[in-house]
Amino acid sequence: MSEPVIRVLLVDDQDLVRAGFRVILESEPGIEVVGEAADGARALEAARELRPDVICMDVQMPGVDGLEATRRIRSAGLEPSILVLTTFDRDDYLFAALEAGASGFLLKNASPEKLLEAVRVVAGGEALLASDVTRRVIERVTASRERPAPDTRLDELTEREAEVLRLLARGLSNGEIARELYLGEATVKTHVSKILLKLGLRDRVHAVVFAYENGVAVPGESGLGASSS
Repeated sequence: MSEPVIRVLLVDDQDLVRAGFRVILESEPGIEVVGEAADGARALEAARELRPDVICMDVQMPGVDGLEATRRIRSAGLEPSILVLTTFDRDDYLFAALEAGASGFLLKNASPEKLLEAVRVVAGGEALLASDVTRRVIERVTASRERPAPDTRLDELTEREAEVLRLLARGLSNGEIARELYLGEATVKTHVSKILLKLGLRDRVHAVVFAYENGVAVPGESGLGASSS
């Protein structure tokens, strides 16, 4: 049985950029570009009309920008995975995108292979969590501020779930966590889902932030790497 086709909406104010992304994405079996939008307002309309699985969202656009469009799409109760694409490697964009509900963040100078990989990762319901981005998230949430009292939601986690959260915060993938704890990968995936549910978090990105904010993990622990599964 073949895998379902990933339906993608492209949002960028530059025609040439959208055309380039379309060529790259449609060269890959199993990915279909179902629509395009040149601004954030139209992106919301297209998301409602087309119900894409993934939205590739530019940040800087006239009128409604990509960050506000992401917020509006989430507020409307729509659930596509949103991959923010930008030429600007700036922390304010990164954190604003995560807070708005984006599932991933990728620079436009990434290779075509990275774009295809990113679309597949976020379409699978996971966050795109690269090691360099993870380090910047950690530095941001731990820099120059007192650590608050641990969130009481941590008490809801079992001992095993807390252990999985610590490893997840180090950037380990489900497969790596499974090997570390001598568990099946499906079991780890179940643990991650339960952790997100109990903590009220959207995805792994927000789980990492939560873990460092609440002292579950500390900067400098070994093992931080890319995690997208």
